[in-house]
Amino acid sequence: MTPNKLRLGINIDHVATVRNARGGAAPDPVRAALMAQAAGADGITAHLREDRRHITDVDIERLVDALTVPLNFEMAATPEMQAIALRHKPHAVCIVPEKREERTTEGGLEVAREENALAHYIAPLRDAGCRVSIFIAADQRQIEAAHRIGAQVIELHTGAYCDADAEGRLDARDKELGKLTEMAEFAHDLGLEVHAGHGLTYDCVTPIAVLPQVMELNIGHFLIGEAIFRGLGPAIAEMRRLMDAARA
Repeated sequence: MTPNKLRLGINIDHVATVRNARGGAAPDPVRAALMAQAAGADGITAHLREDRRHITDVDIERLVDALTVPLNFEMAATPEMQAIALRHKPHAVCIVPEKREERTTEGGLEVAREENALAHYIAPLRDAGCRVSIFIAADQRQIEAAHRIGAQVIELHTGAYCDADAEGRLDARDKELGKLTEMAEFAHDLGLEVHAGHGLTYDCVTPIAVLPQVMELNIGHFLIGEAIFRGLGPAIAEMRRLMDAARA
């Protein structure tokens, strides 16, 4: 991989959502992960929620066995999820907020208020060799706290930016992009690796992909939906094309 290449992680959660809507084995999220890997994904992301609404424990076991690209294991900061991560030792763990009533992750993790507890929580994960990422808003206070607790990576929540873009609220979009730009630079200067994700589409990915401090984008729902029309490989290839053009 060239030093300037922006990595693309594909989240396969919503293949499992479709499977679980009916039950049975199809469509198989592990098959989707292998197809994404073959199409040029640099990593696979899977969120094992406490209620197992999409990805299951068996899916995680199969992904660990099947993948040759890194697995990014998204998880809430609970003892159960820590034990699962320590058993499988994925390449990376991303600590995310989680509420049972939400449809999808609604915001970044509150790190500053839970700094001491999170520092103790992530220490065994780091000791086990997992790269620890924290999914947070583009907020200086949260980034500073993530740095203090020993996270190696932050993933900036791009949802507000993407929503404003999709709704045509251009002033709000530009304000959110400004915050993401400033905080990506701030985090990078602290020595954190910067990732970004949530809600990114073909239409709004370029201004995020062009940020030089951002090393990885994690994209799921949009590409799984687009795969219905294009096929998964071509859907990923188009996102890859846009990301590479942004960095050219």
